[in-house]
Amino acid sequence: MRWCVSIGAMLVAGVIAGGDVPGLAAPATAPAPAATEAKVDVELILAVDVSYSMDMDELALQREGYALAVTSREFLQALKTGPTGKVAVTYFEWAASSDQKIIVPWRVIDGPESAGALAEEILKAPLRRASRTSISGAINFAIPLFEANEYQGLRRVIDISGDGPNNNGELVTIARDAALAKGITINGLPIMSKETNYATMDIENLDWYYEDCVIGGAGSFVVPIKTKEKFKEAIRTKLILEVAHRVPEMRVVPAATREPRVSCTIGEKIWQERWGR
Repeated sequence: MRWCVSIGAMLVAGVIAGGDVPGLAAPATAPAPAATEAKVDVELILAVDVSYSMDMDELALQREGYALAVTSREFLQALKTGPTGKVAVTYFEWAASSDQKIIVPWRVIDGPESAGALAEEILKAPLRRASRTSISGAINFAIPLFEANEYQGLRRVIDISGDGPNNNGELVTIARDAALAKGITINGLPIMSKETNYATMDIENLDWYYEDCVIGGAGSFVVPIKTKEKFKEAIRTKLILEVAHRVPEMRVVPAATREPRVSCTIGEKIWQERWGR
């Protein structure tokens, strides 16, 4: 089933309990996990859009949002709700179908120290922007990352954030279905914080596009960002739901039962109309 949530309606109230979180310690370099240490609650890939339609303020907000989310008290408490109390995370940025860059390779997050190390790595990498928007390229890049790591997650999740539809590479539905066939869940963070601008390939109802064309798998959901002020809150909400294996309360009718509300090839069509190729 697929789900959509408004930020205010599902901000971790039923996910976590109280308790103070110790101060963050300096990160330490961790050795490769032993077989007995490789089990985690979820293998989570954070796939983050850096296409030119994202302005520099949005890119900085996005980075800061992820860094603050993983070190938040709520996220650290959500870690404790799983059977192992650990998640494996990697973070990469994407644009065109051939443009993906790993910013943080796989590592285990199991408390304040490891979360602080992840946040530090996310923030220290230089900001960049690149051409085109290939959600399908991001999904296809993400799929083999699960096989290449040394972790054994109870779930495998690709978390995609972006501010526009697929306009490069193979069709997004083909990539999505390939991931779902491997038991991978795809969640979405559609960024809708600016006025729709045809010049930057924007579309109306990007959240519908993500719901009907991008996400899928058991418990998949979308958390849209509709104002810049909600960037950090939305990212935190999404990560907590993923780590705690929770789904929003508001149900969306599964896309398989009807035609998509937004064409899944709308990005390619806009690009063709504008550039003729």
